[in-house]
Amino acid sequence: MKRDPYKHKEKYHAWKIAVKDGVPGISKVNSDLTLRYVGDMEVGRNVSSRSSKGPRSFIRLNTLRQKMIFFSKRFKDEFGLDDITKITEDQIIVFFSKIRTGEVSREDGKIYASIDTYGKAFKSFWHWWIKVNRKEGVTVEDITIDLDVRRDKPKWVYLTEDQVRSFCDKSTFKYRTMIMFLFDTGIRAPTELINIKISDLHNDFKEVHIRDEISKTFGRRIKLMLSSDLIKRYIREEKLELHDYLFTFKPYNVNRVIKNTARKLFGEGVSPAGEKYCNLTMYDFRHCACCYWMPRYKSESALKYRFGWKKSDKIHYYSELLGMRDTISEEDMLIDTTKTELEKELNSTKRQNEILQERMELMEINMAKFEKLASQIEGVVS
Repeated sequence: MKRDPYKHKEKYHAWKIAVKDGVPGISKVNSDLTLRYVGDMEVGRNVSSRSSKGPRSFIRLNTLRQKMIFFSKRFKDEFGLDDITKITEDQIIVFFSKIRTGEVSREDGKIYASIDTYGKAFKSFWHWWIKVNRKEGVTVEDITIDLDVRRDKPKWVYLTEDQVRSFCDKSTFKYRTMIMFLFDTGIRAPTELINIKISDLHNDFKEVHIRDEISKTFGRRIKLMLSSDLIKRYIREEKLELHDYLFTFKPYNVNRVIKNTARKLFGEGVSPAGEKYCNLTMYDFRHCACCYWMPRYKSESALKYRFGWKKSDKIHYYSELLGMRDTISEEDMLIDTTKTELEKELNSTKRQNEILQERMELMEINMAKFEKLASQIEGVVS
């Protein structure tokens, strides 16, 4: 069974029970729409032809229900609409433009983060609405074609290898082991990390198998190049058995400890990736691991395999090319024809040297024979 550190499944089912008579705080029309839409996504019904088929995860279902309530309330405030399906193309474009500029902000006055997730959630709902109506013979215009769903540049904490090791030196043995494992593997934390079992470690703790059922994308078996000895010692000291999980923790508590340690060690300055050092989290070590491994892997496909990525754009998304250096050499500047001529000259010179060497060896053999013969003649004369 896959462990769910944020209890998304429990939260979703608790919400379903709480709203069985309607979603509070929004109109009945929007409540019925929300329950019908989220219910369809739960079983994979009326999914857009542009999206993958099948039921949505509990993480996704919780996100969709929250966004539907958000749209219901905000469209009422902005446009006086009690039915979100009555929104026009101009209104939806203006609405998301206001979110990006901060004109439409959170209740605490701060600008919404990850605006792209709101845009994608509305597109998902609207494409569902188009399909539902098409089945009833009604054509609904796609008003989301020009909707801006660009992903905002993420801010995260960038640490060099030396900084990661300094962080580990200031941490307890358990946290030092966990951090080096995160930095070594680039594993998703906490979702993949919390589901790793001792039985997933192989080859004398030099490899870890991230199983299909615990991965967001695909399973993979990768080598532990930095943390193997720590993992071995940790398992021995914790007396962990084959069926035990490698780490058991609450994400909030771990991140709180990591933030406090980072604040003491690095202060509250801003890292090269745009986020304050004091806001360091478990997931930032996935970014840092990408920066560490990127110049060390010889192929892009191998790097993607280690991190569980299907698309190459994830490499830049996670690294922003931080820590890269220019590795071009004089040899790289030689064009193919020039290199071929040089290789020919080198081979020719090598062969000439071999011939000279053979002649020298032959001369030495002949000299030895001559000396032996001269010695024999001298003996006869005497």
